[in-house]
Amino acid sequence: LPGLAADYILQTVAEGLHHPWSVAPLADGSFLVTERRGRLLHLSAEGEQTVISGVPDTYVAGQGGFFDILPHPDFASNRLVYLSYARGTPGSNGTAVERAILRDGELVERELLLEVDPPKDTPQHYGGRLLFLPDGSLLVATGDGFEYREAAQDLESELGKVLRIQDDGAVPDDNPFPASASRRVWTYGHRNTQGLALNGDSGSVYLHEHGPRGGDELNVLQAGANYGWPAITYGVDYSGAYVSPFTHLEGMAQPATYWVPSIAPSGMAWYGGDKFPAWRGDLFIGALVNREVRRLDMVGDEVLSESALFGELDERIRDVRSGEDGYLYLLTDSGQGKLVRVVPAREAGAD
Repeated sequence: LPGLAADYILQTVAEGLHHPWSVAPLADGSFLVTERRGRLLHLSAEGEQTVISGVPDTYVAGQGGFFDILPHPDFASNRLVYLSYARGTPGSNGTAVERAILRDGELVERELLLEVDPPKDTPQHYGGRLLFLPDGSLLVATGDGFEYREAAQDLESELGKVLRIQDDGAVPDDNPFPASASRRVWTYGHRNTQGLALNGDSGSVYLHEHGPRGGDELNVLQAGANYGWPAITYGVDYSGAYVSPFTHLEGMAQPATYWVPSIAPSGMAWYGGDKFPAWRGDLFIGALVNREVRRLDMVGDEVLSESALFGELDERIRDVRSGEDGYLYLLTDSGQGKLVRVVPAREAGAD
């Protein structure tokens, strides 16, 4: 059957990456990769590494560091890239987003577009995933700060939210909460978001987030919706105590699917390529706990079934991306991380 191990080959593009967090395949066959420790790399199509200079200082502690790297939709002409990262000090830190022009191996004309408000004093649950919508606006996923979970329900706080801004940092006029203290809020009630993906056919936006013990969720985002954390959850606290006795409450959205026990989802890609026809329209989600990728067989926004792939790597998968070339790309999370390309076996065999 399509999708079994015999139908693909895993090719190592680069190795020796130090806890890489995000990969952005570029149209010329090269890649941008963030390392959580605060380095941004350019990898050639052959995997040769160049360290990009001019990056912002970052707060590296706990889960903090560099997060997502995302080229502007018009990157080929404007060379703009967007970087999310942890900014601040142990007593006052949070997720920030900058944009800059990538020129001759350096970030120039840097602009700080967003700092999550309020800052926090915990080095966990930053979120940090970025996604451009078809209208050119930018989604920024934030975490709840771990010890501030009630803030996920507070529209005056940007913790535990998905924020929406224009590509220059301005607030879109049609955001759903114009009267709230933060007009940037697009959705709320999230715990620790680690994946954002766009359905290239329908325009649906998918987000996944870590639950506590159990209760990892895949959500289909709708502007203005409340996804429930911590008022509703399918998980329990790390102590075994209830976070909430409720899994459903009126006015709060249900996930498209959830995982008990947790898989620790990380990175996500919607596959719209032509290299693997049987996978078209499906979601691919890194599963850190299981050291594999979960393929969700999708019809529209409905999850029909789920299967495990790429477990033969025996690596924590931090990011999953679908390249314009039709291949899938995986980042493994370790001190000697790898960038791996998934290629159809029939194609690899023809080399």
